[in-house]
Amino acid sequence: MLAAGCAVGLGNVWRFPFIVGQNGGAAFVLVYFLFLAILGFPMLTAELALGRAARQGVSGAMRNLAAERYRRFWAVTGCMIFAGNFLLMIYYTDVSGWLLKYSGDYLRGLPPPEFSALLKDHATCSGYLFLTVAIATAVCALGVKNGVERVTKWMMLALLALLGVLAVKALSLPGAEKGLKFYLSPDWSRFAAHPWKAVFDAMGQAFFTLSTGVGCMAIFGSYVGKEHSLAKESFCIIAIDTFVAFLSGLVIFPACASYNVDVTSGPGLIFIALPNIFADMAGGRLWGFVFFLFLSLGALTTIIAVFECLIGGLMDELAKPRLRLTIAVGCAVAMLALPTVLFEPVLEWEDFIFGQFWLPIGALMICVFVTRKCGWGYEAFSAEASHGEGMRFPSVFAPIMKWVVPLLIILTMVAGLVVH
Repeated sequence: MLAAGCAVGLGNVWRFPFIVGQNGGAAFVLVYFLFLAILGFPMLTAELALGRAARQGVSGAMRNLAAERYRRFWAVTGCMIFAGNFLLMIYYTDVSGWLLKYSGDYLRGLPPPEFSALLKDHATCSGYLFLTVAIATAVCALGVKNGVERVTKWMMLALLALLGVLAVKALSLPGAEKGLKFYLSPDWSRFAAHPWKAVFDAMGQAFFTLSTGVGCMAIFGSYVGKEHSLAKESFCIIAIDTFVAFLSGLVIFPACASYNVDVTSGPGLIFIALPNIFADMAGGRLWGFVFFLFLSLGALTTIIAVFECLIGGLMDELAKPRLRLTIAVGCAVAMLALPTVLFEPVLEWEDFIFGQFWLPIGALMICVFVTRKCGWGYEAFSAEASHGEGMRFPSVFAPIMKWVVPLLIILTMVAGLVVH
């Protein structure tokens, strides 16, 4: 649940619906599932295997598992990959603060703020940013079992329950069947209108949704016992992640069809279009609160999981008490995130740097590390991934991970730069 909480986030419930809407509905989803299998599954398993084999985070794992001759190079590479978690949290906590603001306003019966006006209200955004960081810091300070695991488990269960309730409500709206047809019936003509963009969007979504590329999953792999097959663990995480994304579509598309909202309206779909739907809906205050609470939980599970990755990795490297490092991480993230609130372009820059450079380059280096003899090597990785009860890591992935996955990562990065 903790690893799934890291994977389940705004990529599932914010990015997935609008990117499906822009690329032909079910036609895009089918292509997305293909890339999830050939790209997402092996990369997720690779990060879990790194962590369990070394019982450390990504930086320590790369340093200790690498071939002796190349150990210094991989030690530096591991630290660079690990640093990406700070970059992710610097802007992710800002976005989470917006969600807490919206859910709080709906709970108190206040009209939700106009999104553009909220971005200019630096004091409010800063307050909710600090609240987000404080929640994650407090949970992580309680420890892995009593804090992170326990809180994340209940957050994930609440998230799934709220999503189920929202899906039932959305499907009961008048005209919902039109949105359902768009979502579940492939529209190959829309897909074929911009086929390469649709393919690269599917590839990028499959890659980004599982939080692979910054070594975050490695720390959770270090907590997994040897009795569990990591291939099985990866399959379960992907299943939960995909289930949440799929149900999010069952909420978004019927609701948009019922109220004649354009499903191709992009990121503003969540913060601009949907509040207008709730304003016209009977019981809109309640449903608005439930929806944004659901989004907030999705964001918070990811933030708590990445905080745990940062804390666990620093504990491995610095051997300092957990509480001290937890407070240090919280303070560092809060201070580094302030520019995203005070200077609006900073958030877009950081999102671009992280999504188009740091994440894919990190994933590429992890892929090279687990498949080449200069790193850990494919045989050692495959043995670790298959060890334990459950499914073995399929042998068909040997050539895929050595050649196809690196090529797809490079293509994703290049395509993102061209589109941007």
